Amino acid sequence: MWLKNGPALAVLAFILWGITPLFYKMLPDANALELLAQRLFWSIPLLLLLRLLFKNRTTWKQVWQDKRSLFCCLLGGAIMSVSWTTFIYALTHNLVLDASLGYFTNPLFSIALGVIFLHDKLSRFQRIAVALAITGLAYQIVLLGHIPILALAMGSTFAFYGLVRKFIRYDIMTALTLETLWMLPLAIAITIWLHMTGSSILAGSGTKTFVLYALTAPVTFAPLLLFAAAIKRTSLTVIGLAQYVEPSLQFLLAVLAFGEPISMPKMISFSLIWLGLAFCVYELFRQHWRYRHLATDMVRGKRNHPGH
Repeated sequence: MWLKNGPALAVLAFILWGITPLFYKMLPDANALELLAQRLFWSIPLLLLLRLLFKNRTTWKQVWQDKRSLFCCLLGGAIMSVSWTTFIYALTHNLVLDASLGYFTNPLFSIALGVIFLHDKLSRFQRIAVALAITGLAYQIVLLGHIPILALAMGSTFAFYGLVRKFIRYDIMTALTLETLWMLPLAIAITIWLHMTGSSILAGSGTKTFVLYALTAPVTFAPLLLFAAAIKRTSLTVIGLAQYVEPSLQFLLAVLAFGEPISMPKMISFSLIWLGLAFCVYELFRQHWRYRHLATDMVRGKRNHPGH
């Protein structure tokens, strides 16, 4: 069943994230910090309700008994807040190409963290993909003369979030709920600060903007739930490769739908990264057919030797 298939869940999550710029285009020049605060406020009742629907959820007693997972939820919530804020800033300030580049670099960080902390092994094609992605990123930095800080911040923080997720033993809904609850004081502090300084965009807006701010909660957590489920069912290397789906969709939206200009250095950089992706896709298909033929041979062997 696909709901238990880690790679399938990861791909679906990244498809949903890939098309989120369409939603945030309805909030041009929004305050990223205010969006973060509102997302946290509206997410808490949503997550508490969804958690009640989970049959095998972690009890609150079990939560307090597992201090390591509780701390990882705090750390994961903080990392996701940084990642999400930079992502939203890019989407609401006509920087969708930067967001795309950021998440093209994420597999590099995910694969590196998987190798360093979880002892994942890289295949030959994965090593080629990483080398091409590094070359593409370095080419863009040299030609354009600056380091894409926003893009690298998005890519690295989301990779670290995936790593932290590996060490949380709670069920998905409990972990997401705790991550959000840990960040509630931050949301309150941001809201108070924005109102005291007169920087709140929401305060002077109408019902439509208010509703759109509230909808950031389900828009954010639908793919995040799928991602969290995928993390439990597959390796960081697979997550890193599936990640390519999101920035590819964002790239297409930025160029074809939003009309963002793309320079030749950026085009060459993206092309090198896509070439690396092609190697990885080829390898995945090759492995699939190899395992399929192996399984077929095993079934035939059992039929030919029923006594064994």
